[in-house]
Amino acid sequence: MNEPESKPVRIFAGSAWEASLVKSLLEDADIQAFLQDESLGMIAPWYAAPGGAGAVKVIVSSADYDLALLVVTEYLNNMKED
Repeated sequence: MNEPESKPVRIFAGSAWEASLVKSLLEDADIQAFLQDESLGMIAPWYAAPGGAGAVKVIVSSADYDLALLVVTEYLNNMKED
């Protein structure tokens, strides 16, 4: 039986520092992640996303999506508490 093909999936979008923090949290959970539009999102965020909001994206493999979603959800919940 063939395993489903893994594809890159966006798990989070935010400012450069926020996306870097989420990437670090994912890597701490042994999930490979990379940042999309990192340079453009810092220099000219309005070119990377409408209005510049969510200019830097965090990308993970679709195979890691469920676990990555738990990490990101926990991060967002902790941010609400502050």
